[in-house]
Amino acid sequence: MKYMILTYASQQDYDGMAGKDSGKPAWTPEDFAAMGAFMQKFNNELVESGELVETRALAAPVLTRRFGSKDGQSVVTDGPYAETQEVLAGYWIVECESFDRATEIAARLAETPAPGFVRATAYADIRPIVEGQDELVE
Repeated sequence: MKYMILTYASQQDYDGMAGKDSGKPAWTPEDFAAMGAFMQKFNNELVESGELVETRALAAPVLTRRFGSKDGQSVVTDGPYAETQEVLAGYWIVECESFDRATEIAARLAETPAPGFVRATAYADIRPIVEGQDELVE
């Protein structure tokens, strides 16, 4: 079974990682390097176990556009969005034996080096990937 592990951040988080003062302390270059090293090791271990299908980090919300409609008209909005502060920051698609195993993999992300104020609110979602329309309805 395939699962998607999703992580979240805000524009403020991206600014902090870039060393900018964003109302929260900026990350140090050492903080950012430690996170990168952890992610590389985490990804390599998933490759070695044969469980990693794909992983990507996503660009900052300021580089995003949202498409929708209002009153029957198409609307494109540049980010970040007033409606929400958190956005999808990255994802992993893993193929493993069970939902519990996917949860174990995601739980390891709690070990990601980051400033304490970031770790205190970090979370990930784990969602099964459906292979067909019939799997959308229970």
